[in-house]
Amino acid sequence: MDAKVVRRQKIRYAIRKKVAGTSAKPRISVFRSNSDLYIQVIDDLSGKTLAAASTKDKEIAAQKVTKSEKAKLAGAAVARKAVALGITAAIFDRGGYLYHGRVKAAAEGAREGGLQF
Repeated sequence: MDAKVVRRQKIRYAIRKKVAGTSAKPRISVFRSNSDLYIQVIDDLSGKTLAAASTKDKEIAAQKVTKSEKAKLAGAAVARKAVALGITAAIFDRGGYLYHGRVKAAAEGAREGGLQF
């Protein structure tokens, strides 16, 4: 495995030791690939994904904007789905990535969508 990937995994495991989502305050998990961004709202106690969105969703992928702007739209989309389920508070899990760029844009989109973390 690449040294960069191993380093991110170690950071990710350290974050997961401290961060766990409940049904009242679920975890917002972010995965960033080279081309896309995937966001999930997870209840760790039951092991279920409550809501999910990604930059591959039709309405987001169809827009001709930058990857960061698509990440913000995905964050807003997952926030809308979570608020529809009655979730207003959450814990943000950056997944070992720096809180910068697309990850930060996704978090800001989720905050603007009505989630608090």
